[in-house]
Amino acid sequence: MKTIDARKLDIKREWYVIDATGKNLGRLATLIANILRGKHKPYFQPDVDVGDFVIVLNADKITVTGKKLTDKEYKWHTNRPGGLNVRTLQWMLEHKPEEVIRLAVERMLPKNKLQKRFMKRLKVYTGSEHKHQAQNPKNLEELKALWKNF
Repeated sequence: MKTIDARKLDIKREWYVIDATGKNLGRLATLIANILRGKHKPYFQPDVDVGDFVIVLNADKITVTGKKLTDKEYKWHTNRPGGLNVRTLQWMLEHKPEEVIRLAVERMLPKNKLQKRFMKRLKVYTGSEHKHQAQNPKNLEELKALWKNF
């Protein structure tokens, strides 16, 4: 039997829609990262980009457990004296809910040259509307195999 090489295949990228209402942030980000990488495909290879597009709706309605709303902090520095910026998860969800999901997914992806490619295929929206209807996205709940711990 011959090994399938993903480089030689005609890779077809699918579009999936996920409604984030009531979903746990960490589990949602893990699922999205796996789809972006293509780990659900039989010809997955870690060094080849075979992943799909993901559209996340209702990003402002995610849930977190414990005291993460007040304890989890997002930090960045402006490289100027006194330029450390710190925001809590609660502040981020109120002002930039798309950024919360984007950062969670980005930090779960491998830190290599493919990370930017993966992140370009992630589309996050706060409302229930998106502008990718022409791609005929599939509802992710149809793929029950991916929903083991979700």
